[in-house]
Amino acid sequence: MSQHGVGPRAVSRSVAFLTAGVLAVPALAGCSSEDPAGKPLAAPDIQPAARDRITDGGTLRWAVDSVPDTLNTFQSDADATTTRVAQAVLPSMFRMNAEGRPERNPDYLESAEVVETEPKQVVLYKLNQQAVWSDGREIGAADFAAQWRALSGKDTAYWTARNAGYDRIQKIERGDNALEVRVTFSRPYADWRSLFSPLYPKDVMGTPDAFNDGARKKLKVTAGPFTVKKVDRKDDEITLARNARWWGQPAKLSEIVLRTVPRDKRADELAAGTLDLAEIDPTAARRITVTAQPRSSGSPLMGSSASPSAAEGEKGSDEKTASGKNKKLSKAAARYARQQQALRGFEVRKSLEPAYTQLALNGAEGPLADERVRRAVARALDRKELVATVLKPLGLPAVPVGSHLALSGQAAYADNSGALGDQDTKEAQALLADAGWVRGGPVKEEKKKGEKAAGAEGKKAGKSSDEESDGADGTYIVGKGDSDEDNKAHRRHDPAGHPAQDGKQYKQPHQGGAPGAYAPEGTAAPAGREAAPLAKNGKALTLRFVLPSGPGSQTLRTVADRISRMLEHVGIGTEISKVSDESYFKDHIASGQYDLALYSWPTTAFPATDARPVYAKPVPAADGSLNIEQNYTRVGTDQVDQLFDAAVATLDEGESRSLIRKADSRIWAAAGSIPLYQRPQLIAARKNLVNTGAFGLGTPVFEDMGFLKKGMKPAGGPSGTPSPSGD
Repeated sequence: MSQHGVGPRAVSRSVAFLTAGVLAVPALAGCSSEDPAGKPLAAPDIQPAARDRITDGGTLRWAVDSVPDTLNTFQSDADATTTRVAQAVLPSMFRMNAEGRPERNPDYLESAEVVETEPKQVVLYKLNQQAVWSDGREIGAADFAAQWRALSGKDTAYWTARNAGYDRIQKIERGDNALEVRVTFSRPYADWRSLFSPLYPKDVMGTPDAFNDGARKKLKVTAGPFTVKKVDRKDDEITLARNARWWGQPAKLSEIVLRTVPRDKRADELAAGTLDLAEIDPTAARRITVTAQPRSSGSPLMGSSASPSAAEGEKGSDEKTASGKNKKLSKAAARYARQQQALRGFEVRKSLEPAYTQLALNGAEGPLADERVRRAVARALDRKELVATVLKPLGLPAVPVGSHLALSGQAAYADNSGALGDQDTKEAQALLADAGWVRGGPVKEEKKKGEKAAGAEGKKAGKSSDEESDGADGTYIVGKGDSDEDNKAHRRHDPAGHPAQDGKQYKQPHQGGAPGAYAPEGTAAPAGREAAPLAKNGKALTLRFVLPSGPGSQTLRTVADRISRMLEHVGIGTEISKVSDESYFKDHIASGQYDLALYSWPTTAFPATDARPVYAKPVPAADGSLNIEQNYTRVGTDQVDQLFDAAVATLDEGESRSLIRKADSRIWAAAGSIPLYQRPQLIAARKNLVNTGAFGLGTPVFEDMGFLKKGMKPAGGPSGTPSPSGD
């Protein structure tokens, strides 16, 4: 995520939410005959084409955020590029289809099924007889066993980031022949399909030294349509080359070059012809989209001052200065026009990522430790308006996310938001009154800068050395210093931007960058605001809304501002504090130094395993600290934990999904976090580049990517059915 995010498969996910067990939960949609999972809100947008229409050869130049520190996806510093490389060069027993559901990968598996449940669960894998590593050795039970031992958690010499699922395996052995692998579990494991994807060779997993260091900088042995040809840290790029030993459909591309390009530089690189594929922000997307529109007589950079006549009235040195400015503007306009012409060769492909952005509420202490206040915050929000702010300008479905644990189309999805309820101002105000917060109560003098904000935990939540300052201390309270002019400026704010930082790589806190926003001082409060704030025990109800200050956070700045206004309408004040991207997660979210925050979570096909750390009830550690795993809201219940444990231990898939949906209903009811919108995915792609782009919930098929033959056209639609040949 420089992106901020938190990744389920990159590290063990475990967490939960608060006292929802006492709340009535409505009947689940899953109890009806209609599948509540529905369909994905947006289909993949990859310009599908039949393989016979694709050129044999060529190099795809693909922008990434970084050359990763490791090529081992099971280490804590793995990132999105680590995953991308693994998908192209390593075996995966299962991959995700367009609905985000696991399906057998026939290149590696003839079959995989549970063949015994008593006395132990046994899964029998039958491998593709052609599947071999790039050194010629057959893929077999020895590779499965080595990976299990490395990730089981029993040998601490292995520096693993997660062992979920592997810790349930009792033994792995060869079946009736070399192509069969029998995996026996010590405890039932519903998410067994999540294992061995990717699968590393025993050379990497066989010893702690090989695991810890052997796959960090290179992968000598692989088994995918591509191999790792070169990792060039000087030029910040990784080159993948076609695998000569690949037994499946041969890769159409000769090479894929993954090159580090900052997000704010990608439009320029695309225009310069040095990239073919890149994830971009909405500003760059608009630049590309506008090139397909009828050409106008002017350029966005050209105005009255760009015209030679602009300086005609100037005299003396003023005339010389104006002339110089005019030349600079003319050059800039000419450069922009050339770039726009070059961008006509690209198009924007868009879908929705398998991730969503949420509002997190820190329930550790302070006002938000009271479930009634958290629920009041949730009931004050118009989620439909917030979602429309982000997705509607992009032409994507503006539908609020209805689950913490899955997205529409994924098997475990159901809209359980009814457990909390929709926006209701009167209900929010009633909850606050019931919690003892009343308007016009006496308010003691506010604590000085550097003292802890309501709900903050641990060290003081004032400005730290990592925080950037704006005015006095980098914070402001919504409504302070409002003026008509400020309000006009706010209305001119463009809501269409989207932050690159918001969870893109689903990395751990130290990876830097973060989703977030900063509302500038003077942003106006909504009309009709009551003067008297809510107060209790001499303290006004003001929540610290912590957001990162880095570039590319325009959308979240808008979202945060609108949330603040919605909360103010029910009497909840927000103190918006911008902090540096580097300190946002480590010093604020992970350490509990916030009341409200915006960040993203990914979803997977295996929520019973991957989501549990995010919603598990925090427990005291031996040293007196609180073990929160990945539950950064500090809200959890025993009941949610029990539902996760039951879901992961049943081999009845329908029952497991039902338990996951019940857990989600109780997570909603606890109001520790409020899912908002599925993250948009905007990809700039060369127009003749096919079978790649915005993959949505699905896994890329690298061997089918390539450039169209001259005169060929891609398929006619999302189904991938070839269209007639064209000129």
